Amino acid sequence: MWKPNRNSSSSLHHQIINWITNQINTGNWVVGTKLPTQRQLALQFEVNRSTIQQALDELKADGIIEAKRGAGVFVANNSWNLLAKKQQPNWQRYIDESIHKPNYRTIQLINEYEQEDSIIRLGTGEISPNLLPTKELLESLQNLSLTGKDIGYSSPQGHEELRIAVCQHVKKRGIATTPDNILIVSGALQALQLMAVSLFEPGSIVFQEPISYLNSIHPFQSYGIQMKSIKRDAALSTTLYSLKKHRQTIYYTVPTLDNPTGKVWSTEEKKRFYEICTSLQIPILEDDVYADLLFETDSHSIKSFDSSGQVIYISSVSKTLSPGLRIGWIIGPTPVIKRLTDIKMQMDYGSSAISQKIVTYWLTSGLYQKHLVELKSQLKSRANFMISILSEYFHSIATWESPKGGFYIWLKYNKPIVTRELFLKVLKRNVLVNPGYIYDTEDSTHIRLSYAYASLDELKYGLMILYEESILAIKAADFYK
Repeated sequence: MWKPNRNSSSSLHHQIINWITNQINTGNWVVGTKLPTQRQLALQFEVNRSTIQQALDELKADGIIEAKRGAGVFVANNSWNLLAKKQQPNWQRYIDESIHKPNYRTIQLINEYEQEDSIIRLGTGEISPNLLPTKELLESLQNLSLTGKDIGYSSPQGHEELRIAVCQHVKKRGIATTPDNILIVSGALQALQLMAVSLFEPGSIVFQEPISYLNSIHPFQSYGIQMKSIKRDAALSTTLYSLKKHRQTIYYTVPTLDNPTGKVWSTEEKKRFYEICTSLQIPILEDDVYADLLFETDSHSIKSFDSSGQVIYISSVSKTLSPGLRIGWIIGPTPVIKRLTDIKMQMDYGSSAISQKIVTYWLTSGLYQKHLVELKSQLKSRANFMISILSEYFHSIATWESPKGGFYIWLKYNKPIVTRELFLKVLKRNVLVNPGYIYDTEDSTHIRLSYAYASLDELKYGLMILYEESILAIKAADFYK
């Protein structure tokens, strides 16, 4: 007859719980079976009644057994189902209590439907496959010399040849740096994630614009870092000072072709912003991923004014050459780069070595600059095409500004009709847009439109669908006034 093992690392009452549940699982004790009394079980297992009581109390709490007044203790009706669930990991609890928070449902739907070929993508932050230099990339592979070392693990900080090439590349943004102050990352998003886990403590503050790309992802929020939306107005210095106090802070900004608004700060705005943050000792995180897509004369980055390591600069080739290569870079002070390099090494052992070789070749051979000329020409043509359709159909219900580069037109409706209902109605007709409320939860008037991905025919058809649903939404809003 079974007895608990007193030499086991498992406690006596846990061994008894396991024995009883095994009797139920194997069918020895079916639903409704009356258990022996506590005295009988104590004698059988040669333990104190208090040990039996503890085991039975836990089984009752789990719903495996039930007590009936005056009759005894019985196997509960739902015991088999409950035991089956107990034997499985509660993955939903793992998910619900994990560090990284789920994205908004609208963004989850956007990410899901972007993978379907039947969907017209009117808001996506990606260039069309037809605009990618696929043929040229394939041809360039013939000019790459790869050694065994080249296709092994990358240096944690990134290939030195690529870091040297990046030094030359960012000179046109007015940035003077060294290879030691550059970390190659797997896209700009990884740069944000690395910073979140490497540089900040819980309760730190990331300042941002009221309408911000960061609101559509959670690289900082999931690690207990606060997000504060700040207007860049005359009171900026006073506002930042009052919020900063003694906490760690940084200001995230996209001053050149902002995502999602497409705005470009003037040189004066950049200098004033830099001076304010420097005076308050608030570091700046400058996201410059769209800068290579300016249609007209380039302007210097905020980093170009930096003489004291105040600005951390991030960029990539994902918006210009290929998102699939997953190559970007961080430029910053030596201690920051060393810290981020160490954490990156722990995460992925370095960015793709082959992708780094390809990007190095493109930056140093002149292919990248040649490609940019053609790409910007194509994007400008597409932007003009979208504006012509907006001007014809949307002129009485919305406003917009002509883009200065990049992918986006920030469409503003005259009435607050941008709701989840409008998003879903448009999606039901196979058109996908990025509503303004994913960048600012209070926004009900904007949609981020992209002219970079869909074909011209798709752009026109998709905009007509959006126009039809917008008119219906406006009529409904007027009716329920």
